[in-house]
Amino acid sequence: MDKKTILTSAGLKKYQEELEDLKVNRRHEIAEKIKEAREQGDLSENAEYDAAKDEQRDIEARIEELEALLKNVEVVDEGDVGTDKISVGCQVKILDIDEDEEMDLSIVGSSEANSLQNRISNESPLGRALLGRSKDEVVDVETPAGVFQYKVLDIKKVS
Repeated sequence: MDKKTILTSAGLKKYQEELEDLKVNRRHEIAEKIKEAREQGDLSENAEYDAAKDEQRDIEARIEELEALLKNVEVVDEGDVGTDKISVGCQVKILDIDEDEEMDLSIVGSSEANSLQNRISNESPLGRALLGRSKDEVVDVETPAGVFQYKVLDIKKVS
């Protein structure tokens, strides 16, 4: 059985829109590119045709990937997300005790994680350690680089 993909409703919407765009717009665009390249004649030495076919293969692979992801999706109901305990769909402010540095993080499913946007996976060491914790709790996070301590300063629903 395939693993469930946990998504926020915003993440679900983003993936659904991407899939729709790929199926409706990008497929049509690439079909036009292939048609134009074919009209140029000899396909054996036609770089535009080869590039268009490669792009078509990439688009079809991404469509397949998104369909598989969305087939086994579990959407986090924002109505069920509370601010008393950390769960997927929460935004948390934590204090790195060792570095005396505050961080704002959103806890999301692994497919929505993006460290550049401070969106961490519920499956990451920090994400797993924070799940179920309350405000003012100190959390020990075991990583390959050692054990780090964080204090939960605030819990909010992702806006």
